[in-house]
Amino acid sequence: MKRKENMSFLKTTRNHVRRSPYQALAAIMIMALTFFVVSVFTFLIFGSSKIITYFESKPQVTAFFKEEAKQENIDTLKVDLDATQKVANTRFVSKKEALNIYREQNKSDPLLLDLVTEEVLPASLEISTNKIEDLASISEMLKKSSIVSEVIFQKDVVSALTNWTNALKKIGVLLVGVLSLVSVFIMVTIIGIKVSQKREEIEIMRLIGATNWYIRWPFIFEGVFYAVTGAFLGWTISTGILLYTTPFLSSFLQGIPILPVSPIFLGEVFLAEILIAVFLGMASSFFAVFRYLK
Repeated sequence: MKRKENMSFLKTTRNHVRRSPYQALAAIMIMALTFFVVSVFTFLIFGSSKIITYFESKPQVTAFFKEEAKQENIDTLKVDLDATQKVANTRFVSKKEALNIYREQNKSDPLLLDLVTEEVLPASLEISTNKIEDLASISEMLKKSSIVSEVIFQKDVVSALTNWTNALKKIGVLLVGVLSLVSVFIMVTIIGIKVSQKREEIEIMRLIGATNWYIRWPFIFEGVFYAVTGAFLGWTISTGILLYTTPFLSSFLQGIPILPVSPIFLGEVFLAEILIAVFLGMASSFFAVFRYLK
């Protein structure tokens, strides 16, 4: 009996959609736009977070030593840095290692290889801090050292990426919130119009003994159908664009391991959006049905 009722609800829902295709298309398109924006901002925020993590895992401060710097002085400096409890790890790069790194980076250009010798490149100390906020104080500490000739740190890069990600989150939440409200409003309006158009039919169903929930369920299924279809379209379009642009983005972000995006992550985004769509569809339909069908 339960199965027959469900089939009846689905059949009624299908008839509702077929009889008013333009209203159905409007509801689906606004939902598709909403979930397209949700997907795009999810991908952007996820990518930005991965890039920040990548840069944070790299040496954030590099101190180049003077020619007269001795190993015991360098070891003392490392102990002093560890004592601050702000340093995650340090790595000493000797002149020989620096030359090997230089040769590896320029192996395709023999002219550049001949110009540089081990004596030209200084030894250095690569430092990663526990927090981005500690970069400035560690940098100042290194600059005051008598054996350090130059200090380079990428605070600006990480800070800019962090600010960019925070701005994306705020804009994304605001835009998705507005679009969600617009989507709910349009869904409520469309479902409400359909309820109003079927008042006579609903009255007849009540006269022959139909319960309120028996009358309401087709409209609720209809709202869920619009929302889920829109979510599927929005996710499909945004994912298609992401996959299409992946080769270009991979070359642009060369060396940063965030692409290709994991299919598991894409599946998680899809599942989350479908669940949100079901909630939005049911909430909109419930509101419309209880408002117009009392």
